[in-house]
Amino acid sequence: MDEMHQDEEPTTAQESNFKRFVEVGRVVLLQSGPSAGKIAVIVEIIDHNRAIIDGPLTSVPRQAFPYRHLSLTPFRLTKLPRGAGSGCVRRQLEKEDIVAKWEKSSWAKKRAAIEKRRSLNDFQRFEVMLAKKARRDAVRKAVAKA
Repeated sequence: MDEMHQDEEPTTAQESNFKRFVEVGRVVLLQSGPSAGKIAVIVEIIDHNRAIIDGPLTSVPRQAFPYRHLSLTPFRLTKLPRGAGSGCVRRQLEKEDIVAKWEKSSWAKKRAAIEKRRSLNDFQRFEVMLAKKARRDAVRKAVAKA
């Protein structure tokens, strides 16, 4: 049996690996439904499977939404009371400028780039291929000189 040294103290509280929690005020990204790809805020927790979300600035209607179709973002509204109305949520979102923070995040930029790439037509994909070939050729020539 291991003996504990006298200068060691047993650790009672351990640091959690999880940083994002399902909580009132947490900004979430919707993964499915007609509002997929938009952000909303958790306003009230219904049970272990669903929460009431609201997104007055992103045109997401107030509704019950299952957690399995949500992605928790690192953003949260700090002073949002439980069960807050759409007006209160709107004021908090504008005050903390959450939508602008989301649009500046690398996660949102990556999603926008993927969406732009998916919406290209055949000729635009051809132009992208030519641009990549031109860039690749310029890089090869620069490396050959060095």
